[in-house]
Amino acid sequence: MSSCEKEVLRIGKQIDKIVTKGSESEDSLQLLKELRSLNNTITLEVLQKTRIGMAVNNLRKQSDQEEIINLAKVLIKGWKKLLPQQGGSTPSTNKSKEKTSNGDSGNSSDQGRGEGDSSKTINRQSSASSSSSFSSSGLDVVRERCKQMLVNALKVAIPDLDDGEELQDPEELAGIIEDCIYTEFGNSDLRYKNRVRSRVSNLQDSKNPDLRRMVLRGTIPAEKIASMAAEEMASEAMKQMRQKFTKEAINDHQLAHTEGTRSALLTCGKCRKKNCTYNQMQTRSADEPMTTFVFCNDCGHRWKFC
Repeated sequence: MSSCEKEVLRIGKQIDKIVTKGSESEDSLQLLKELRSLNNTITLEVLQKTRIGMAVNNLRKQSDQEEIINLAKVLIKGWKKLLPQQGGSTPSTNKSKEKTSNGDSGNSSDQGRGEGDSSKTINRQSSASSSSSFSSSGLDVVRERCKQMLVNALKVAIPDLDDGEELQDPEELAGIIEDCIYTEFGNSDLRYKNRVRSRVSNLQDSKNPDLRRMVLRGTIPAEKIASMAAEEMASEAMKQMRQKFTKEAINDHQLAHTEGTRSALLTCGKCRKKNCTYNQMQTRSADEPMTTFVFCNDCGHRWKFC
């Protein structure tokens, strides 16, 4: 990792912390000025690896200081020039073409106007292409928001946490989890978003701190949490509750098919036929009468009465 990349990564993390807290500090402007001083050494590869563009853009959206907003816009605009333009040409090639076009436009006023319109069209197309490339080069808004959601979920306080306990960096873990999910689906569509929401919901669950603790400890690798089913991530209390509901559902299903006492004295309230079977069970205290469960052998309707 180059010194420039390390410095940009450090600045990006500080900006992310400012955005996460939701309150600007005097350091915001200073961090942007440091990035401006590094502009000559920042390459497209550094932008892609550090995702600094999204951090600066998030700061711009949150800030209400005009100086910060303007400086962030200047930085982002400058970084867009590093991206390949439509048709694979580089920014320098496009500039030479524009100069040539502008030089030839002096032949006549009509020709100049025509070339001017053509130049505007090319510039709009190049701008659209740059915006698309900028978004797809690790600065995707949806992916960055999802990553930030995962970071916030991992940062939720864990009760009874030992001070000396070593935990992994939440931002690094969130980046790995998000990258694994994105790699699985290949895009940030609804399936990708639902998978991220499921991780966030379970990780920030106040009743399930053990999951968060195991992920931060590394007991559950980031690659595994990215693909775990909801049942696997659930807390012990939730697992026991689901088992209870499943057992009750099975019992209710079996009760309807248990051979009971046939009777023609009971009439089904649904089909009005008298082909019924009933069972009696003591569901309340011993001094209370038994509950009668009735099953219609014709339509399958079930009901109970005391």
